[in-house]
Amino acid sequence: MQAEHHEAAGPVETDAVIVGAGPVGLFQVFELGLLEIKAHIIDSLAYPGGQCIELYPDKPIYDIPAVPVCTGKELTDNLLKQIEPFGATFHLGQEVTEVARRDDGRFDVATSKGTRFIAKTIFIAGGVGSFQPRLLKVEGLEKYDGTQLHYRVRNPAQFAGKNLVIVGGGDSALDWTLNFVQEGPHKAESVILVHRRDGFKAAPASVARMRDLCEALEMQLVVGQITGIDERDGKLSAVKVSGGDGVTRVMPLDMLLVFFGLSPKLGPIAHWGLSIERKQLTVDTERFSTNIEGIFAVGDINTYPGKKKLILSGFHEAALAAFGAASIIFPDKRIHLQYTTTSPKLHKVLGVETPTFDD
Repeated sequence: MQAEHHEAAGPVETDAVIVGAGPVGLFQVFELGLLEIKAHIIDSLAYPGGQCIELYPDKPIYDIPAVPVCTGKELTDNLLKQIEPFGATFHLGQEVTEVARRDDGRFDVATSKGTRFIAKTIFIAGGVGSFQPRLLKVEGLEKYDGTQLHYRVRNPAQFAGKNLVIVGGGDSALDWTLNFVQEGPHKAESVILVHRRDGFKAAPASVARMRDLCEALEMQLVVGQITGIDERDGKLSAVKVSGGDGVTRVMPLDMLLVFFGLSPKLGPIAHWGLSIERKQLTVDTERFSTNIEGIFAVGDINTYPGKKKLILSGFHEAALAAFGAASIIFPDKRIHLQYTTTSPKLHKVLGVETPTFDD
């Protein structure tokens, strides 16, 4: 992956800004690169890969052409390798917050981190939107977000030796529970797992292991819901868990980890004047252009008659969108379709030697 850009004081002028670094956003870099169009790519996640990395990094994908099976992580890694020659600049951990048409026909683009661009074209490859954690709604809890309340584990070491309450019943909740209970550098002082019912939507082996640890008194499972908190000296000191038996238990803690899954939200895209149908952007199928000239939408975020939410469909859309953008970026240049098998020009762009064949 290319080194992340360190934000400059002034706006970055570029031919293309890609919003979303999932598989289709990454392949958009490739298709633009073949046409000698440089791109900057923005994603709200702290790493490329989108849904593939966030939701199923280790689950097999079987419907990528000529790749019988690969995981979400393998697909992402291969796409990053494929786009290396084009030197795309990544701006991760930030959302696009503003898009506005300039008098010269280009677009002003700004992100939540204050990064600014002036772009000739924009490609929205935002999947189903930016992923936001589903929140635990308890009065007074939100002010501890990022200090004692965590919806993601970015640094496991900060939880070592702490009294943890973990909430949730899916794979993330179980995986982190087991991680913090077992011997190792991240072992917590104590772990209480709270779930609203005794059944779990997690790998059966993880659930069985968790129950074994409860039997061995290495951790606790409490069935119920968090309905309140206790505070002391400006800190979160305990949560109140109401069980199905009508009893409310107070559970002291140092840290609260909540894993209710991720919810996709269209976010600021909804306010850019784009034509939207059922939370998706309507496009034509010639260039995958939105209703605003110069803004394209590819992958799961777009809709058109016959649309199927497949990665391979997104790859096709990215190719046609790149050609659509080329006529805007190079208005005086005739764009010809060339093939990577035979074109010396494309071989030069890709940084590979043109093969010679014996007669």
